[in-house]
Amino acid sequence: MRGHFFGDTGLLLGRSLRHISRSADTIITTTIMPVAMMLLFVYVFGGAIRTNSDSYVNYMLPGILLITVGSGIAYTAFRLFMDMQSGIFERFQSMPISRSSVLWAHVLTSLVANLISLVVVVLVALLMGFRSSAGMAAWLAVAGILILFTLALTWIAVIPGLTAKSVDGASAFSYPLIFLPFLSSAFVPTGTMPGPVRAFAENQPVTSIVNTIRALFTEQPVGTGIWTALAWCVGILVVAYFFAMNTYRRKIS
Repeated sequence: MRGHFFGDTGLLLGRSLRHISRSADTIITTTIMPVAMMLLFVYVFGGAIRTNSDSYVNYMLPGILLITVGSGIAYTAFRLFMDMQSGIFERFQSMPISRSSVLWAHVLTSLVANLISLVVVVLVALLMGFRSSAGMAAWLAVAGILILFTLALTWIAVIPGLTAKSVDGASAFSYPLIFLPFLSSAFVPTGTMPGPVRAFAENQPVTSIVNTIRALFTEQPVGTGIWTALAWCVGILVVAYFFAMNTYRRKIS
């Protein structure tokens, strides 16, 4: 059964990746917004924002990476919604394939597409002056956190992709996720925020994830912050996976 699952997931993943390769504008669109935001903050607002970093692009890149993921997962919900509307799920049910492999193919497609977008954003940041003294271990740790974060948000995206009544409804859920980094330490230190906003910013997942990635990039001690970041990512992933799979079972039953 396990080999059946992996084989079916691989075949369906290939199908999804072929669809993306034929519409490269998907990755381009999800990359343009964070890149444009990075250009705006660095070259327009950067001179007016005081941080503890010598380079503002170094300070804000972790937040931009999370926004890139938030922007990219909207297309996962969109692709799932379109598959639901086209009746392809009903066709898959009549075939001898693992049912959960259909969702996993979409999730892994999202992971691949988002990783490509993240690499592009980092390359643009390098052109803008981003520099990191981090070693290979630190970069691998950053990659691991971003992969966990992408998987967590992608499983959240699966739920509206399965339940939405319209295309706009399928992707609209991502707007709060894209906005969340603005209420965190992604662009300004939380110490500059008024009391209630600061309390929220310091106790929401984005801040711990951003601070951990920033510390890894600058080779600073991550302390317990990395465990908080990992706990948020894994916790969201487990809860989102549970609700997504339950929603899927109800849809195909």
